[in-house]
Amino acid sequence: MGRIGIIGGSGLYRMEGLKHLEETNVDTPFGKPSDAFLLGEIEGKEIAFLPRHGVGHRISPSEINYRANIYAMKKLGVDRIISVAACGSLKEEIKPLDFVVVDQYVDRTNHAREMSFFNQGIVAHISFSHPVCKELSEILYDVGYESGRDMKIKMHKGGTYINMEGPAFSTLAESNLYRSWGMDIIGMTNMAEARLAREAEICYATLAAVTDYDCWHPQYETITVEMVIKNLQKNIDNAKKILQATLKRLPKERTCACREALKNAIITDPKLIPLEVKKDLQVIIGKYIK
Repeated sequence: MGRIGIIGGSGLYRMEGLKHLEETNVDTPFGKPSDAFLLGEIEGKEIAFLPRHGVGHRISPSEINYRANIYAMKKLGVDRIISVAACGSLKEEIKPLDFVVVDQYVDRTNHAREMSFFNQGIVAHISFSHPVCKELSEILYDVGYESGRDMKIKMHKGGTYINMEGPAFSTLAESNLYRSWGMDIIGMTNMAEARLAREAEICYATLAAVTDYDCWHPQYETITVEMVIKNLQKNIDNAKKILQATLKRLPKERTCACREALKNAIITDPKLIPLEVKKDLQVIIGKYIK
């Protein structure tokens, strides 16, 4: 069993309960990750924790080095990632302080972020119709549902996360447009992570913490950071409890398709891949191309 990666979103900058704590910086061909990784154990599982926005929330969603973050996770031996993310709700029944275990994403960043390891002389086409790991997501939901009865929180199984650019919140017209498309929640970060994790053959699941109704809702027509942070602090405490309970439940071996996502996906003739690219991507492609 590899390490379990936890990416902490807004408000989640440290993971309490980590034993044998070690802080480490990881070099990558894509630059620096968001911050140092915290390595340790929880419930007998090896953990690699990374605050997505850096400790103290220094990095805008548009400026996060997603490739460096996921590459570093792979380099540290992570084979599963649970991403905790704050989000807004686009549906009345998904209320603030609820949680959503996402199963789909729609990108509205217009590819403003780097979302692939495969360029500069190497091309791979991964399957991405189902962008999260079904096995990991089901465990996360089941644990959250059971825990939620005691914590009096509601878990939603499945939902489409529309990834906007940010860092400003939506206009009212945008919010209503996304609702007309049938989107469930809105955030600024998870699409790139999910795509890169799949390329790296890492299982990925999102625990989305709902902080507000986005600006479509009459009571939330003006979204403020103060409003979001107030609900976020309540959500983060519950998210930590769900994460710890989920770690207990994870099986030792992976049986999902994520572990072979690159099999038959790299279409470039290995002889034509630049040596420097092969070297940089050995962590990702070494199982298939030497």
